Amino acid sequence: MGNRLSKIYTRTGDSGTTGLGDGTRVPKDSLRIHAMGDVDELNSVIGIMLTEPISDQITDCLTAVQHDLFNLGGEICMPNMELIKAERITSLETTLDAFNDSLAPLKEFILPGGSRAAAYCHLARTVCRRAERVMHRLHSEEKLTATSLQYINRLSDLLFVLCRVLNKEAGEPDVLWNNESK
Repeated sequence: MGNRLSKIYTRTGDSGTTGLGDGTRVPKDSLRIHAMGDVDELNSVIGIMLTEPISDQITDCLTAVQHDLFNLGGEICMPNMELIKAERITSLETTLDAFNDSLAPLKEFILPGGSRAAAYCHLARTVCRRAERVMHRLHSEEKLTATSLQYINRLSDLLFVLCRVLNKEAGEPDVLWNNESK
């Protein structure tokens, strides 16, 4: 990267616009910028999760996801760019299946909670779902790649399963939803 980020402030955004990777300027409240922000927020929440005492297997998985999310942000930042490859979706599905196979079948809805790492993972899952919604809204106006839309969907599924795995590893039960009115 060299000296690419040697000057942090540029003053070019003072007017309420920001630059995309292809040089075009868009309003800071555009859907594309919202999508980039949600993906960046998701990456940050995953960074918080990685500060928790979790297994090496989950750490390796989430570290790879962070790199993918940086690529996804790059894809959103540079219209018509494809950085997320189909192999990453296959990898997520394989990882998701392996983690899910270690869990008892889910018979009830679960609430966010349990261990702190699982609670952060639930937060990541909800941010991921928001990013997915914004990406689909953006896609209806400006095309995104089908692969990036599939990736963000599979990632939210993986995060849900990881919430349960994190609780299991911590010896905490999932918090089951009590559907009885009190």
